[in-house]
Amino acid sequence: MTYAGAGVDIDAGDEVVDRIKPVLKRTQGQRVMGLHGAFAGMFRLDYNESLFKRNYKDPVLVACTDGVGTKVMLAIEMNRLDTIGIDCVAMNVNDLIVQGAEPLFFLDYLGLSKVDPAKTADIIESVAKGCEISGCALIGGECSEMPDIYKPGDFDIAGFAVGVVELDRATDSTRIEPGDVVLGLASSGVHSNGYTLVRRIVEARGLDLDATYPDLKSDRTLGDLLLEPTRIYAKSIVALLRGYTVKKVVTGMAHITGGGLPGNLNRALPPDVDALVERSAWTVPPLFDFLQKHGEVAADEMDRVFNMGVGYCLIVRPTFADAVARKLEKSGETVFRMGEIVAGSGTVRYR
Repeated sequence: MTYAGAGVDIDAGDEVVDRIKPVLKRTQGQRVMGLHGAFAGMFRLDYNESLFKRNYKDPVLVACTDGVGTKVMLAIEMNRLDTIGIDCVAMNVNDLIVQGAEPLFFLDYLGLSKVDPAKTADIIESVAKGCEISGCALIGGECSEMPDIYKPGDFDIAGFAVGVVELDRATDSTRIEPGDVVLGLASSGVHSNGYTLVRRIVEARGLDLDATYPDLKSDRTLGDLLLEPTRIYAKSIVALLRGYTVKKVVTGMAHITGGGLPGNLNRALPPDVDALVERSAWTVPPLFDFLQKHGEVAADEMDRVFNMGVGYCLIVRPTFADAVARKLEKSGETVFRMGEIVAGSGTVRYR
């Protein structure tokens, strides 16, 4: 008996390592240390100021982990593996920046039924693309071939991100007070939550992923719209926060994922205020209306499952709200002035 005969091809795994070497290098700067293929990645946190822009005086490490859920099943069905890694990076770094942190480095975990070097490299290259968009280094990961766990063609992906923030610049929700303004940043689509419901709607209603539909108001297919990668807000948020070195104009932030606005914006609030959100402040993208119509999904359920067109929120001092919005727009974001903070009990209310 051999390992390959049992279903695990060591040579294929080695080929993937060779294929991705230049991909990883694109994401790495002078702070990354060690050799490609080492047992662990190394990253300098405190460093020589003559070589780098700044030292951290009182650094706090921020870490998170996440995956992309059953969106991977849609990618497998459509044989489109060149974007799912971006989703994986986005789900992590968008959480990390909520704390005011700068993303430093990222590691990925890929579990699959069989290592196809070309396809596996495509997935990892999409992870690297996400890291480039985020401004963080891909310093390692794990690719595990497990034919006894995954069916032929199946895989799953998860990621792990580490960032840093100066202690006195970390997000502090206790500073949020009535009168603060809620700004929303447009999502790129469904992002990476709710795909079990999305796939059920597609299957139950016999929708064609390769077709275009008038209700979508787009020349792109339904599948293309559903596989649109999660928008990464890291560079825009990091640049914004760096622009205010003295004044703390941003009092809170939230990444809008599973749970929608009601289940995520509330996580940024202290227990004595509410976020009062104007539904008319933004137009819900046609894709969500399309899914709601074909799935006969109640409005409250849509709000609870999907981002509904808003992928990230900031809570800002009112006198700085317009300036913050302009800065974010210059970074390429679409900004909505969504509402305000009022006295309450830590919930999100619509009007």
